[in-house]
Amino acid sequence: MTIRSMIVVVLAVICGGTAAFGVSRIIGGQEPPAVEIETVDIVVANDDVLRGQMLTEKLLTVQKWPKELAPSAAIRDVADALNRSALQPIVDGEPLFDAKLAPRDAGRGMAALIPSGMRAYTVQTSRVASKVAGFILPGNRVDVLMTLRGSSSDANGGGSTTTLLQAVEILAVGNLIDAPAGNQVNSNEVESVTLLVSPEQAARLDLGQAVGQLTLSLRNADDLSESDTQPATLADIRFSQMKPQSTTESVAQPPPVPQAREEPRHRPVPTIRTLRGQDWGEVRLVPAGVE
Repeated sequence: MTIRSMIVVVLAVICGGTAAFGVSRIIGGQEPPAVEIETVDIVVANDDVLRGQMLTEKLLTVQKWPKELAPSAAIRDVADALNRSALQPIVDGEPLFDAKLAPRDAGRGMAALIPSGMRAYTVQTSRVASKVAGFILPGNRVDVLMTLRGSSSDANGGGSTTTLLQAVEILAVGNLIDAPAGNQVNSNEVESVTLLVSPEQAARLDLGQAVGQLTLSLRNADDLSESDTQPATLADIRFSQMKPQSTTESVAQPPPVPQAREEPRHRPVPTIRTLRGQDWGEVRLVPAGVE
């Protein structure tokens, strides 16, 4: 390499290093512009809140949320949530909404969980909970079945079961208005279940409990559909056996076409003409077993 080339390389390195040092000084000396985020106050739970529990100042706190992320329906002032009962369980740090809180004058406990125009009716029987093995919890939905017993000579054959109510909400199991730990209730310790019903449904439950036996059938909490059910009677099921349907029989086969019955053909019966004196007669030779 010639001296001239070496001088050019050295100058290029010096110029490049100087430029890089100057740029780093300029960038390092400038602070990034501050970004201001607009926030709003949101009332959140300061601890886990049980269903039906009254909200106090100890259970409430205010947090600042970015305005763009804050729920529009969230409560902004502690005074708007104070002394109101929770209609649903609330976890620690969850924002509070009016839809999850009972009115301030609704009181505490189960009375706060009953919407206006509805009623709480308690079914007093130990068997009502044992029918679903203790898996019914407050907040579940059930169908109410009514069983009536009668005489074997009546039209029902001695008894019947009908679906009295469908998709009614459970307010309480025994004295529990919230799901216990483990989400299971000991059915042997439960003697009552309280249901959320309309006044007309309460009257049907009262009559059904007075004349028959009430049991529950658990359904999916999101299943609010109405089933077209028919009463089951002993007369219908006494001699009825429902066979399991196999996969090969999943497609219904058309009934067999009845074959036309062939009429029997009558063979001509041979006859013998007879003469007795001056009288002619006739004798039919009928085979044995044929009339």
